[in-house]
Amino acid sequence: MATDTTTAQLPIRSIRDFNLKGRRVFLRLDFNVPLSAKAPAGAPNVDRIVEDDSRIQEALPTIKYAIENGAKVIIASHLGRPDGKANPDFSLEPIATHLAGLLKQEVTLADDCVGEGIELLTKGLKNGQVMLLENLRFHADEEENGLEFIQRLAQLADIYITDAFGTAHRKHASTYGLPAALTNKGMGFLIEKELKFLERLLKAPETPFLAVLGGSKVSDKIKTIQSLFKRVSGIAIGGAMAHAFWEVKKIPIPEGAIHPKPADVEAARAILDEAGKRGINIVLPVDTNLGFDIGPKSVQLFCDFLRPGKTIFWNGPLGWFEKPEYAKGTYAIAEFMSKLSALRVVGGGDTVSAIKHSGFASGFDHLSTGGGAVLEYLENEGLPGIDIIKDYSKVPPTETKARYLQDDPSEG
Repeated sequence: MATDTTTAQLPIRSIRDFNLKGRRVFLRLDFNVPLSAKAPAGAPNVDRIVEDDSRIQEALPTIKYAIENGAKVIIASHLGRPDGKANPDFSLEPIATHLAGLLKQEVTLADDCVGEGIELLTKGLKNGQVMLLENLRFHADEEENGLEFIQRLAQLADIYITDAFGTAHRKHASTYGLPAALTNKGMGFLIEKELKFLERLLKAPETPFLAVLGGSKVSDKIKTIQSLFKRVSGIAIGGAMAHAFWEVKKIPIPEGAIHPKPADVEAARAILDEAGKRGINIVLPVDTNLGFDIGPKSVQLFCDFLRPGKTIFWNGPLGWFEKPEYAKGTYAIAEFMSKLSALRVVGGGDTVSAIKHSGFASGFDHLSTGGGAVLEYLENEGLPGIDIIKDYSKVPPTETKARYLQDDPSEG
């Protein structure tokens, strides 16, 4: 195994580095979780419940650490896309109820996330108490990184801790503007774990370093592939995105399967050309199950490709795994990879879901909570929401303000 690159080598403070007792600790978490459907109009009032609490479970170590160390815990998250307006369909009430059950203590749900009343409530918290702010996206300024909204959020926090890796690629008020405005800021245990593994991929991967990419669109991942070209010796490509490479190579696409768009074909052509120049092996499926899953010959081909790997990164399922008849290829690769003596890192919500459904998740070293965030981290060797919590104490105050405390909205 490669020498571990830990977060101790990064200029980022951990929640461990702060005295939390009696302090208002603002935890920016990612509780954007699936909820059960709302009861139809006229039906009996049925409470919505959390259907998948994986993201909440991942945040528990950080929450519990803050509670045990006497913090006044203030949790903030977004949920869905309420378009900048208060909408009961996107309330965090079901999450507050679920979290209270997991923590076995009361979780107060505020009726908003900013304002004088909310500020008074946070100051009135006792050590170890937990308050969950209402959906940040009930305010349009959250996604617009509005300065006034940032200043109002800042009134609630003595210490800012982010553990929302899945949203760290966004320059939103709570993930970018707020930590830019505060001196006391750091990361929780989830982000610490994410960076531990992603930094190894970037800085110290043991070779051979191999990648497996799936999903549908090549054009969505061309930047990731270009970044991986700097580090990997080979990439296996499955899923519908493989069809774009078949198109380039004049390999027939099964009737009824997804046909690639011209932009994806051109992206595949550019990738094959670049791989040829760099001497990087591109492995494509040689058979399929109606174009919706890799076939048995392809499974064997992918296994042979992966066998010598010492570092493996996997993003994107290799078929339409949600349907049992098209899940065999993805599950077979998950089983094979789980038994390898390599560092195995998985990024992407669908890929993590597929591996968990396969039953072999325990055989992987790291299943990332971030989908797009993982890809952007590998592409750019950082993320806005991570970079902004780095220790810029040596940067002159005027430069800090110019570089980081600006209204800089971005897409996503």
